[in-house]
Amino acid sequence: MKVLSILGSPRRGGNTEIVLDEALRGARDSGAECEKVVLRDLNIKPCMEIYKCTEAGVCAIKDDMQALFPKIVQSERLIIASPIFFYSVSALAKAMIDRCQSLWVKKYILELPVSPIADRRGAFISVAATQGKKLFDGVRLTMKYFFDAIDVSYSDELLIRGADEKGEVRKQPEVLEAAYDLGRRLVQNQGG
Repeated sequence: MKVLSILGSPRRGGNTEIVLDEALRGARDSGAECEKVVLRDLNIKPCMEIYKCTEAGVCAIKDDMQALFPKIVQSERLIIASPIFFYSVSALAKAMIDRCQSLWVKKYILELPVSPIADRRGAFISVAATQGKKLFDGVRLTMKYFFDAIDVSYSDELLIRGADEKGEVRKQPEVLEAAYDLGRRLVQNQGG
């Protein structure tokens, strides 16, 4: 099984990446082949809303998304990891999500299959510095609709509050254990 993970954090080695890496360790220990894409290392422009994608479901903007699209489409399992910025994903993650408008067009306008893989599942990992009661309400909707648009079932999530200092989650073994378990569940087809 192939697991694609996409890290939307602008900070390398931060809490979000630590948690994601632990989930990937759980997936690998369950027999999966894992790949991690780091969005801060890519050149991804925002959606320019030029609607060229309505012709064939293909984005016309030529940048690093052109190499990421096939990875997204061919993934059996997908993990998106982003810190919370103003109650949403990071700008890096949001640009990538918005660029997948072409896949939404493919599915809902052109009525074509997004992927040749039937049972695709995904999980969302997010780490936030604050403790807000509704901290994850908006981002959860964004991720559910994103996964739907790319034909991935939103099957699991790990949402962590109150971790801001770099590496702080290393002092929270319950968080690391939950991340490892998420990776295992995702590969073993068990819901969260």
